[in-house]
Amino acid sequence: MKMEQSKKNLLRRYLLWCYKMTKEELERIDRKFTQLEVDSFALKELCKQLKPLKGQRREEFAKKIDEFKDYMAKKEQNANAEKFDDLTSKQLKPHYFYLTQRLAAIEKAIVSFLGRAELQKIQGLYDEEMIRRILESREHT
Repeated sequence: MKMEQSKKNLLRRYLLWCYKMTKEELERIDRKFTQLEVDSFALKELCKQLKPLKGQRREEFAKKIDEFKDYMAKKEQNANAEKFDDLTSKQLKPHYFYLTQRLAAIEKAIVSFLGRAELQKIQGLYDEEMIRRILESREHT
């Protein structure tokens, strides 16, 4: 009985590690696309703020907006290069495709070995850890 629980604990830790490692690698690519969605929204809001401005204040603000647009274009180019072999056909890079399939397989393994509730728990733990990292990160100056 004790050995069975010990084995289950080992399985759980290994599956948690596999999930974390794969999910992090996949999200390094995917988060750029979600960031672009937020950046696009922010850009629209910034452009609304530009309209009533006049003179040098407008010029300086417009310059900042243009810099932000350049930043977004570079981010989109880098994100597409990491995810797609061919952008026009949206052909996924083999490594990216592998990561998506590996994550799906790990999630199925978690359900098979530990149950659906444990998958949801692991997903929640992962999300909490990512939020904790964001909140604890410090600017290096």
